[in-house]
Amino acid sequence: MGVYRFLLTPRWLGILALTLAAAAVMVLLGNWQLSRYQERAAINERIDTTAKVPPVPVDQVLPDPGGTAGTAGQAPPADAAWTRVTVTGRYDNTNVILIRSRTVESKVGFEVLTPLLLTDGSAVLVDRGWIPPAPGGSALARPEVPTAPSGEVTVVGRVHLSESKPDAIVRRDGRIETRRIAVPALARELPYPIYHGYLLLDEQTPAADPIFSAIPIRHENDWQNAGYVVQWWLFAVLALVGFGWAARREARGGPGNDSGDRDRAGRDRLGEDRLGQDRLGRDRRGEDRLGQDRLGEPASTPRP
Repeated sequence: MGVYRFLLTPRWLGILALTLAAAAVMVLLGNWQLSRYQERAAINERIDTTAKVPPVPVDQVLPDPGGTAGTAGQAPPADAAWTRVTVTGRYDNTNVILIRSRTVESKVGFEVLTPLLLTDGSAVLVDRGWIPPAPGGSALARPEVPTAPSGEVTVVGRVHLSESKPDAIVRRDGRIETRRIAVPALARELPYPIYHGYLLLDEQTPAADPIFSAIPIRHENDWQNAGYVVQWWLFAVLALVGFGWAARREARGGPGNDSGDRDRAGRDRLGEDRLGQDRLGRDRRGEDRLGQDRLGEPASTPRP
């Protein structure tokens, strides 16, 4: 373990702290995505489960709206969403609500909500479906909305929770228009109390007008969150593995490593041997030139 003493230096302790902090953040992000996956998976399971069970009366799922006109009842719990309910009443054709800029099968049009008046004086909003804009006009051209059936109507539908971020509400020719189905805001435009939430129409007696397209119930994309869970946790593991790899590399080539010292010593000796051989070669070449110079000198002339 002596070769890893460098891990106790300030530099490597700092690298370790940053690595652990990054890995911890990645694990937390993975845990958050896991919770989102579980939430969305639970919604998908509820959508599938409620489609197979008989509908229950609406007042068993949505809280009673009370008796104050122009108000919405208490918001239902989140697990009330997508529950199939049944309710009987009479449509109020004088307070039809058009929800513009809604898309079904890549086409922009309107969703039509009509209050269903109950015997106790309250009402529940029923989304009767989607219709296209008026022919020849833009996506915002007001459509001709078929009148809802008169007399008593029995509706079976899925509970949809109120949408957030209410938009401006206008009334034209007796019809209310807006872009968001924010139930408390819409309640202020109506002369009776309404349930908090609305119903996506599944079945109706008598039958609904065939011009309406049913609003699709889309499953949540929970697998995307599952992929993010794996991604963040894998990044955390890679950060720790990367630190271990860098530490091992430093240990193998860093100071205090015997094999590294031996390798460097061998390289130094090899360099010294090559340097000595070069010097010896130069000395020999010098001696050869000296001998050649002596052989080429003329013989000395004897003195008289």
